[in-house]
Formats: sequence, structure tokens, C-alpha cells
Amino acid sequence: MSVRRIDQDHTRFRQIVRGRIKRDLKRFVSSGELIGKQGQRYVTIPLPQITLPRFRYGENQKQGVGQGEGENGQPVPGQDGDGQGQAGEEAGKHSLEVEVSLEDLAKILGEELELPNIEPRGRKMLRASAGRYTGISRSGPMSLRHFKRTFREALKRQIASGTYDPRNPIIVPIRDDLRFRSLQTREVPQASAAIVYMMDVSGSMGREQKDIVRIEAFWIDTWLRHQYKNLQVHYIVHDAVAHEVDQHTFFHLRESGGTKISSAYELCLQLVRDKYPAQEWNVYPFHFSDGDNWSTRDTEHCVSLLKDSLLPVCNQFCYGQVKSAYGSGQFKKDLDTAFRGDDKVVTTDIQDRDGILPSIKSFLGKGR
Repeated sequence: MSVRRIDQDHTRFRQIVRGRIKRDLKRFVSSGELIGKQGQRYVTIPLPQITLPRFRYGENQKQGVGQGEGENGQPVPGQDGDGQGQAGEEAGKHSLEVEVSLEDLAKILGEELELPNIEPRGRKMLRASAGRYTGISRSGPMSLRHFKRTFREALKRQIASGTYDPRNPIIVPIRDDLRFRSLQTREVPQASAAIVYMMDVSGSMGREQKDIVRIEAFWIDTWLRHQYKNLQVHYIVHDAVAHEVDQHTFFHLRESGGTKISSAYELCLQLVRDKYPAQEWNVYPFHFSDGDNWSTRDTEHCVSLLKDSLLPVCNQFCYGQVKSAYGSGQFKKDLDTAFRGDDKVVTTDIQDRDGILPSIKSFLGKGR
């Protein structure tokens, strides 16, 4: 009974935590609190105003707290002050850190933003081995010998041949009696996805803009990992020239230089063509910039690259424009004009951290 009660209490606590996260999701996302730790695919989040439980064992054998040498009002050795301060009367705020799996966070995000499940392209079904030995085979290693089935086959053979003696029931299996456990193959859904994050790291993109990109990329990544079993992620940074980098460099590279957006699109296209055939992979390019491009001619080249090359090989192209004091914001206007009515191009305007969730909903809300 006590075990069942503990399980009920644990389930109830998880429901409380889940409800608190959903209620304060916007605050958690905008502050970035949810991505402090990601060891073992768990993140640690602080939940304020949940009172910590206190347990007391036995009886207090002393007269009270603060026993020892010294008089009332005497300062602690090594501390300044006369020791006569007044006690506070305000209630303290308690915080409890709880671990939530990325799978749970993805479900909460999907429920809160009403995100549809993605209908992937590629192979619908693939022959794969099941995770349990549910089949029986006539051949296999002795370590997988099925004792009961082997005994049964030997018994049937001896009864059929008339060599079985009920008064001396000795069963001796021979090679033909041996049966082994085997893996069964079955049809399982198979879908693979590749994300290509591109970020403008020119001089007009400051630390706050990159923090916004970091938080949004985390949540997009979390949702797509919930949708796909096989997910590959690539990172591209660009100023006037584009480079593929690792995740740490992507989020910590200092800003400098001018902006040539087409360099990132060309590198993204080359990456997709080399590694991710459109028939088998679901490709999601995400580009984040403050909207400054070095010339109208390069913007026209970007539009041409998207129309003729990138869009045919990807599920959806997403552009997030992060507001910057130094960015003109013109690039989003140009994309909106060039791709008006095209569902495969989604653009968002991210004014500040409060704009992260609406941007994610726009990017992922069509289930492409």
C-alpha cells in the first residue's frame, strides 16, 4: 500500500510540475532557464514557490537552536556588526530544481502551441529487427537455446518412435530437437531529418541577438527530435563568407565583418545535395539574421537560390529576423515580396525574447 501511495504522490508531483511549466512556459523560454543543463537528455529547471518538505526524526534532546558559547547579540567571530540586527518578517521564496526530459518538454511545447505532428517524406516503412527475441528458429548459438521448446520436441520424437518409458522418463535431445530464440523482423516507420541552422554573425548581430537564436534553436531542435528518430544537425555561420562550424562555435563566435547572405545559402545547398537526398530526408533550413544584406544584387541571388534549388529539396525554409539596433530589416521584406503565397517559405519578426514562442509556432505550426 505504501509503495502505491508513493507512486501516486510521485505522479501527482509530476502533474504539478508539468502544469507549472505549461503555465509559465513563456517566462521560462524568454529567460532561457530551461537550457541550463542537458546531460543525459534532461534539463534542470527551477520552479519557484514550491515549498520543500521537512522531515523531523525523534525528539529534540536540547533546549533549542543556537546552543553553544556566546551571549545574545554577540557578533559571530570574523563578522562585522554589533549583532543587534532585527529579524525579518517577510516570507522567503523557495526554489526547487526538478529534472524534466526533453521528450516531456517537446510534448508540453506541442500542447501549448498546438503544433501538429509532422508528416514526413522518405520511406514510410522499413524492415527492421525487433528489440525482443519473440521468434523460434532451428539454428542458432547455444546461448539462445530455448529449453522448453527443445524438451518438447525431444519428448514428441521419443513418443512417436516408441522409445519413451514413463517409468524411466529420461529425455535426451538430439540435434534435430534443438530450438533457439530468434529476432523477428517487422515493418517499422522510418523517417530521417536534417536541420541546417544558419546565423548572421556580422558586426550588427550582438550578444542579445545570438542568445535569442540560441534559445529558439534549442526549442526547434527539441520538437523535431520528438518527431524524428534520426536527426542530423548542422551549423553554418556567415558574415561576408560562410563556414560550417560545430555547435559551440555557432553559439559563441564573436560578431564581425559585413554581410553576404548568399554565401550561407550556397553552402547549405551544397551540404544538402552531398548528404541528404530529397527522396529520403526531411530537410529544414533555418536562417537567422537582423535583415541587413550587403547589396540588392545579393538579395536577388538569394531569392534565385531559394526558388530554383533549395525549396525543391527541403520541407520548409524558415527565416527569423532578429531585431537589432544596427540592422535595417530589409531582407524579410524582400523575402515576403518574392514568396508571397508560398507555404514553403515562412518568415518571422523576432522583436525580443517574448517573440520566440510566436516565431516557433509560425515555423512549426504547419506540420510540414
